[in-house]
Amino acid sequence: MKWTGIGWRRCIPTSTEYVLPAAKSKKLRINPNREVRMPELPEVETIVRGLREAITGATVEKLQVIDPRISLPEKEIIGKRIAAIERRGKYIVFKLAPSGALIFHLRMSGRLLRVCAEGEGRYSRLVLHLDSGVLRFVNPRRLGTVEYSANGFPHELGVEPLSDAFTVHQLRRLLAGSRRPVKPFLMDQRKIAGLGNIYASEALWRAEIDPRRAANTITAKEARALHRGIVSVLQEAIEHMGTTFSDYRDSDGNKGGFQDFLAVYGKEGRKCSRCGTEIIRINQGGRSTYLCPGCQK
Repeated sequence: MKWTGIGWRRCIPTSTEYVLPAAKSKKLRINPNREVRMPELPEVETIVRGLREAITGATVEKLQVIDPRISLPEKEIIGKRIAAIERRGKYIVFKLAPSGALIFHLRMSGRLLRVCAEGEGRYSRLVLHLDSGVLRFVNPRRLGTVEYSANGFPHELGVEPLSDAFTVHQLRRLLAGSRRPVKPFLMDQRKIAGLGNIYASEALWRAEIDPRRAANTITAKEARALHRGIVSVLQEAIEHMGTTFSDYRDSDGNKGGFQDFLAVYGKEGRKCSRCGTEIIRINQGGRSTYLCPGCQK
């Protein structure tokens, strides 16, 4: 079935010399609706599932590179088929046949869109023309990346938290080897791939663990609760197509819905649904962490 390509012609700049308009200066506030955040595992997994269904098997006919900072070996990509689309941590991997891979990282505001909204196309940095339609790499802040790899996935990442390899025993082993505060530890992509600010905060709330505690102080009982919290919050967020506060959209431009089910993230000043204590926000490594001081110990 061919894509209809609704509205795509107005979304693609006509010149590779397109210049991004100067962004208006905005004062950042500590507000979950404005706080700059990176798509995490559930958001990336949602995008991957949508793209997998839509473009697996498609052949790359043309690359339209709009951002001069993007450097791709076109001869190694054009004419190849997208054999599979996978997620690795927060990366999106297009496996090409007979060889090679395109690897995207969305960073803060990147999107991979099959259909883009009015005016959004001016932020397109790369357009993949496929035999079944087009796919745009929309990247307003130019923080997202795309690279070609001839020899598999080149980045060193930790265990996938939704894989069979992520067991309670594995989590306990990882925690025992670190004195770092447990929340920044969980966000370390070399330890656990895909966890970020939102879901680390939510998992720790579910496990009733204070995010400021050293990782190696987590008991066996707490590790079991944390393992359940990580797996359950990620699975539920995927079911709701991820969390959208501002930038995140799936490959069809739709928002996620899990923001309506968050227990602690962005809830500063509200009462904890479990114990009634007022939720607070602290700073850990330059990132906002939300917790309930009443029931997270």
